[in-house]
Amino acid sequence: MSKGILTRLRLSSLRLRLVVVFALVALTAAVAASGIAYWLNREAVLTRTQDGALNDFRQEMQNRAATLPLRPTQDDLRRTAEQMASGSRDYEVLLIGERDAGKPIVGASDPDDFTLADVPVPLRDAANTERPVTEANPYPYHLFWQRTERNGTPYLVGGTRIDGGGPAGYMFKSLAAEKADLNSLAWSLGIATALAVVGSVLLAQVAATTVLRPVHRLGEAARQLGEGKLDTRLRVTGADELADLSRTFNSAAESLQKKVADMSAREESSRRFVADMSHELRTPLTALTAVTEVLEDEQDSLDPMIAPAVALVVSETRRLNDLVENLMEVTRFDAGTARLVLDEVDIADQITACIDARAWLDAVDLDAERGIVAPLDPRRLDVILANLIGNALKHGGSPVRVSVRTEDDELVIAVRDHGPGIPEEVLPHVFDRFYKASASRPRSEGSGLGLSIAMENALIHGGSITASNSVGEDGAVDGAVFVLRLPLDASGITREVQTRSSQGEVEEA
Repeated sequence: MSKGILTRLRLSSLRLRLVVVFALVALTAAVAASGIAYWLNREAVLTRTQDGALNDFRQEMQNRAATLPLRPTQDDLRRTAEQMASGSRDYEVLLIGERDAGKPIVGASDPDDFTLADVPVPLRDAANTERPVTEANPYPYHLFWQRTERNGTPYLVGGTRIDGGGPAGYMFKSLAAEKADLNSLAWSLGIATALAVVGSVLLAQVAATTVLRPVHRLGEAARQLGEGKLDTRLRVTGADELADLSRTFNSAAESLQKKVADMSAREESSRRFVADMSHELRTPLTALTAVTEVLEDEQDSLDPMIAPAVALVVSETRRLNDLVENLMEVTRFDAGTARLVLDEVDIADQITACIDARAWLDAVDLDAERGIVAPLDPRRLDVILANLIGNALKHGGSPVRVSVRTEDDELVIAVRDHGPGIPEEVLPHVFDRFYKASASRPRSEGSGLGLSIAMENALIHGGSITASNSVGEDGAVDGAVFVLRLPLDASGITREVQTRSSQGEVEEA
């Protein structure tokens, strides 16, 4: 997955979060507002209907029920109830009187629709309870009401009693119309809530686009900056936080470009100095080498007091010559001029030749099958093997085991010693240039470039080298292991390098 796709996914994720937050805020606000509006309208509708019905019922009780005789007949009660419920009133009436003491009679405006069973018992008890008359309570009986439900339809039930032993009366009003109005209101508020959420999502999209467009430009600019395009800058518009961020980015990019330019100039100057110094040293070193060779040949005939000094001069001259050659090789890698010269190489013969040329046959145990042939650069492979085996002999001691195998179209060469191994803090730096494990011994036989050059030669083949410690059965470290991996066919690497070179690019393979 490309970086561009990953960036778009991240932006989409941020866009999604913005949309979700906007939608949740809008949904919460709309639901809260709709809930409050519904509750207020419900209470207003029910209170208005309830107060109108109860006040009318109270007035009818005073005007009609209060005129009934003390012992009314059932017909009297029925007629009065019908009169109370007649006209535009949309409630039913039930009157309860006494024919004789303890013998109640009932008269209803519509016995099929409203009976005493429809009146809740607590409401009956409250309506028939006589209270003491005081200054604060001038009436012994009060009007009580209750909302109830029958067969899914809401009703308002109210009841009171006439003072002085008069009949008790109850009204029964359907609230179906109010319920329908409230349901319609609920649907309207629900639709309004949905529209508010949809509108918030659209606004969130617009806001997200407005906010994320600069963020996307910033991410793209950061990606280009990470790819080495140090002249990348953002166009700054406005004076908000994003504009401040763009200015900060431009300032950081400019500072980074300046520092990289300074570092590149210093690095180029250092590289040129090393290359020039190495070239200049070759001429006197050639003369010194010739002289030391003559001195070495005549060493046996020299004065015994002078012979050790001659041996030291010969040794140090060779060491200096190796250092110059290594520096020359490093500068070729840095300049991108190192090239592969491939040839069909028998790996076992190449390793044997490397060991024999350095008189290591008695100290190295070779485990390599005959017949493994690969197109490699023999000189560079010899440099790699010499550095790895020489390093193992120097720091781990003999015997050093070199094993060769093929694995998944790769040539794998492992060099293992039986020394103390490599300290854990040193492992990440073994291939660094001029790195030496012991800081207290900056002057040693090695230059600190051998493993670095071996790694560069492996990389130019399209391979790699790894370093690790071998652990024995008892869990103790049992030597260091360097594993060289090279492709069995490096011809593709050579063609790629030649193509880039022909196009004027200068970079390592």
